[in-house]
Amino acid sequence: MAKGIQEIISLIQEKNIQMVDFKMVDINGQYRHVTIPAENLSADTMQYGIGFDASNYGYAVVEKSDMVFIPDLDTAVVDPFCEIPTLSMTGNAMVIDNPENRPLAQYPRNIVLAAEQYMKDSGIADTMLILPEFEFYLFDQVGWEVQPNSVGVTVDARQSYWNSAVEGRGCVIPKQKAYHIAKPFDQSYECRSEMCLLMKEAGIDINYHHPEVAASGQFEIEPQLGQMSKMADATMMIKYIVHNTALKYGKTATFMPKPIYGEAGSGMHVHMLLLKDGRPVFSDDNGYAHLSETAHYFMGGLLKHIHSLCALTNPSTNSFKRLVPGFEAPVTVGYATSNRSAVIRIPAYAKSPDKRRFELRNPDATCNPYFCYAAILMAGLDGVKNKIDPHANGWGPYDVNLYTLSDEEKAKLKSLPVSLDAALDALEADHDYLTAGGVFPEALLQNFIKSKREECRQIASIPHPAEFEKYYNI
Repeated sequence: MAKGIQEIISLIQEKNIQMVDFKMVDINGQYRHVTIPAENLSADTMQYGIGFDASNYGYAVVEKSDMVFIPDLDTAVVDPFCEIPTLSMTGNAMVIDNPENRPLAQYPRNIVLAAEQYMKDSGIADTMLILPEFEFYLFDQVGWEVQPNSVGVTVDARQSYWNSAVEGRGCVIPKQKAYHIAKPFDQSYECRSEMCLLMKEAGIDINYHHPEVAASGQFEIEPQLGQMSKMADATMMIKYIVHNTALKYGKTATFMPKPIYGEAGSGMHVHMLLLKDGRPVFSDDNGYAHLSETAHYFMGGLLKHIHSLCALTNPSTNSFKRLVPGFEAPVTVGYATSNRSAVIRIPAYAKSPDKRRFELRNPDATCNPYFCYAAILMAGLDGVKNKIDPHANGWGPYDVNLYTLSDEEKAKLKSLPVSLDAALDALEADHDYLTAGGVFPEALLQNFIKSKREECRQIASIPHPAEFEKYYNI
């Protein structure tokens, strides 16, 4: 139920709230914020908003950068990490215009709402439910340096195998053997349980949390299925809670896809299904894996556009250090049931018609979740509209372990991009499905590509310590 300004003011008085914090999202999917005294929140705030410079967020040119932020009262929660009682909420960016402000088309939250409206207008479905799995590392120590005379990084996790010779650290985990490991080896249980309780307080229902494969502090928290736009908001809040709770416990959290050489990478697998009038669109008892023709066309759209999608679902140079064979990471353009080597996996355990779905396994949490989820929806809808059959296109189903195929058989398969530069090339060549219906503005995509190209150039120009090992004495 939509909350009104008077309801929020009553909550402020009831909880003795002193400050109201407005959280906004920049082009890279990171929170920015501005705070006002609680007594300044009024009906005028909802009409006129809070002014900010969008050019510093990566959206607008300086000459036209003045925007206003209009809060969404339904997102209001008490921030558990502020000592001064603070009410936190997100919302939408608006362009200052006459006679009324209009939505900033480039703002992530507006894009995900536009994608949902495009879906409704298509008649294919009226609701998209998604479930992202959040994998991350918790380190007890991290430090890095990028200087002309010193380039390097060090990390430590108390339970990691590399601490086996350290006095007092007997509870260490062998390399790649941490999956579901119990106490005393699971040394961050209370930290993660508190994360989940705080997520529940923020209105985010959680399925479970557990240790992941990597012995050096990798974990997973899985929320329940939720409406796409609300889950985009929840994704930002989940990351906020994980980072801040880790600091409370003297740890640091990272969603980097590949922070540890030789250990499993962290992804953000996205499960998805569509509903229309409350009924499942993807379910069919007679279809492959009990999925409907529409579901297969949706998968076909994802697989057709997967190379360009990677620029939005895996938008860091580090992303492509995870997308390599041997660590349960998807590298093959294809679909299958219960097969983690294909980019689309159909979970065999989702048997009831209202839960039948598939997951896209390549995304990671360095993405801007609003761009990521909206792009996934737009690619899938393009597949449905154009009846893109994944089987007819040779994308599966692959019901074998793709890592164990012969070299001859592997040569027939298509793979994901091997670098962010390659994914950006694909996005430049293939993005009409994103701009359909005006959902993704062309200017935003060009600005995004330009920004990411510069990231690639910067990273490529920095000498890597491993290069010294390979080339110093040649």
